[in-house]
Amino acid sequence: MANRDLRSLLTRRHFLRWSQGVMAALGSVPVLGSAVEALGEASPAAKAGMHAAVDYYAKLGVKPIINAYDTVTNLTASTMPPQVQAAVAMAAKKHVQLAELQRACGTYIADKLHCEAAVVSCGASSALSLATAACVQAANGCKPGDIPQEIGTAKFPKNEVIVQKSQRYEYEHAMYIAGIKIVEVSNMEEYQRAFNERTVMTNYLNKFGIIYKDQSIPMEDWIRVAHEHGVPCHCDAAADVPPISNLWKFTEMGFDLVCFSGGKGIRGPQNAGLLLGKKKYIDLAAANNNPGTGIGRGMKVAKEQLVGMVAAVDWILAQTDEGLDREWTRRCNVISDAVKSIPTMKSSVMIPPAENQVPHLILTYDPAVVGVTPREVSARLRTDTTPIFLNEYTGAAKNNQGLPSSVNTIIVETWMLEPGDEYTVARRLHKVLTDPKSVGTYAPRPARG
Repeated sequence: MANRDLRSLLTRRHFLRWSQGVMAALGSVPVLGSAVEALGEASPAAKAGMHAAVDYYAKLGVKPIINAYDTVTNLTASTMPPQVQAAVAMAAKKHVQLAELQRACGTYIADKLHCEAAVVSCGASSALSLATAACVQAANGCKPGDIPQEIGTAKFPKNEVIVQKSQRYEYEHAMYIAGIKIVEVSNMEEYQRAFNERTVMTNYLNKFGIIYKDQSIPMEDWIRVAHEHGVPCHCDAAADVPPISNLWKFTEMGFDLVCFSGGKGIRGPQNAGLLLGKKKYIDLAAANNNPGTGIGRGMKVAKEQLVGMVAAVDWILAQTDEGLDREWTRRCNVISDAVKSIPTMKSSVMIPPAENQVPHLILTYDPAVVGVTPREVSARLRTDTTPIFLNEYTGAAKNNQGLPSSVNTIIVETWMLEPGDEYTVARRLHKVLTDPKSVGTYAPRPARG
């Protein structure tokens, strides 16, 4: 399809979305007057309940960006699809009993994702904390109020979590809040020996298990050995959607608990996540979650986020990996077509083996010929009127996503672009590559999350 046809299609989509929004707004007008009032001048009573939308980003002086980076927390992860936004807005209008809503959401999501039980958490990190607390409680027979101060004492001595050395990561702090101690292993022999009467859980990081496969104990063996010792397994799959099937793959493999970020590939609220798994552990996780007084009390999930996650699950299950990849690849092609005339430029579209398994545009060229390095390109794009953030491994010699990377490589992710952003990225990228004098100072990449 030609770019002109694509622009025409986008224009038609915008019109359809606008018209649907108008119809939705009309449907929400109170029946306080005639149909003429609904379509024309609203009655005074109707006016009292109407508020014009305020752009608070502009009011607060916060500059929106174009996200060609990925779903990192620091860049506010993803944006919610229109139907998820609508569900969140509607949920905000009424009071419900929070515990009842949490239970109903968990039941609904578990049914949709083919697992025994589910709980909506305050992000994937919160899900990891709740999973750990559940396993601590199951092993010790303690109550949520005993965690963490009584854990590891003579009263409740069981507090060890086994992890692989190749899978150590910064988010382990989410487990420490439950009063645990990490036991590190490097091979199967050490793994077998690590189990004892104090072991409460094992943690497996899916991303590193794929990327560092030669240094990791395979998933199937990891689960099997833990279950031989009667110990539950947790899988951290926070950023591992898509593929969509991952939402049930790991529980079907035998993991007792699995966590996902809600605001990344699932496209739910940023401050929400999912903990899926065996009912006996999910029930304990829920007991430690809000609105109780366990360690999850400060990780409150509001009614808007709870409903938003249900709507996001409905949305993602209505998609296909093939359909999503096709659109993201089209965007990659728009950008690569715009820069293909740059001397020495070579482009390819690749999907990494783990985390953010979506089409990535890989642009490789000779900076000595073009006159600007990839890091300088990244810096210049971040100084535009609407900053554009490229993938963090642009211009980096090493890449832990499993993608090819070098100091001569630009990496563009298109899945978080809003419709039409691909043309803006294409135009500005071409400008910077053909006008090196416009290059600014390299800015450090934002923290991942």
